[in-house]
Amino acid sequence: MSQTPAQSPEGEPAPGLEPEGGPAKPGPVDDEQLRGQLETLLFITDHPLTLDDLRKLTKVKDAARLSAIIAQLRGRLDESGSSLQILEIGGGFQMATRPAHGELVRKLFAEKLTMRLSTAAHETLAIVAYKQPLTRAEIEDIRGVEVIAALETLLEKRLLKVVGRKESVGRPLLYGTTADFMRHFGLRSLEDMPPVETFAPSEPQASHDAAVPEGAQAPAASGEIPADLPAEPAEPCPPADAGGRSPDSPSEPGDPGPSRGGPEARAQSPVQAPEPRQPIWPGAEAPSAEADVAEDGEPPSTPENE
Repeated sequence: MSQTPAQSPEGEPAPGLEPEGGPAKPGPVDDEQLRGQLETLLFITDHPLTLDDLRKLTKVKDAARLSAIIAQLRGRLDESGSSLQILEIGGGFQMATRPAHGELVRKLFAEKLTMRLSTAAHETLAIVAYKQPLTRAEIEDIRGVEVIAALETLLEKRLLKVVGRKESVGRPLLYGTTADFMRHFGLRSLEDMPPVETFAPSEPQASHDAAVPEGAQAPAASGEIPADLPAEPAEPCPPADAGGRSPDSPSEPGDPGPSRGGPEARAQSPVQAPEPRQPIWPGAEAPSAEADVAEDGEPPSTPENE
């Protein structure tokens, strides 16, 4: 005598007993159920979820349907003024708070959200982001210095990763950016990075010889005195000594230099007249100071001598 499974009065299997053929397969998920599933997944995840991730988790193969439901969720959050938003970031989707409440979030997760990078790490990260994939030698060739410490820091913080090996001598490692890099900088993909030309230095200022508008005066060159400014009075030159030298003029080797005392001392000392000459022969008058002695050394002629 065969036994049939126990049934409830309504004809359904008793609790705890499965119907023949195993558990019943879930039916197709309607849009409202799928909306709740996606909202839960995007809220609880700690990294962006791609459409492939959502297809595997929800068992919904239609990627276009998933994208449409996500767009509906984003619109509802924006219209209701919710403090949450759905971001398309890092190649996927994730729910996050709005920037208006960023200060409160930073206070709550001060230690976890703080990421300090040195100048060398910033430069290395920028080079890899715009030139990837690159080897360490290629990065050092661009920076001009070694980047071992900077690479280790960026790998530890999961901003860079090894993406392969270069087919060259030694097959060095190639480095590239990660999804965390794009999420940290708010990028959907690498194409969203600003053009590198925007970081070029500004154009140099116009040259000094540029055209001056009519009626305007060109600025005076360095060292020139404008015509409308009075010239400074010239300083009086100190009087020169008997040799034609100024008291402040430097002396050459062996030159005793100007006499001591200055102009005042020389002005106070009286000028002594030359003493009259005494007659050489008795009875002769004293010659004047202008008289010259004969070249042969003989005394000048007098009436007595004649």
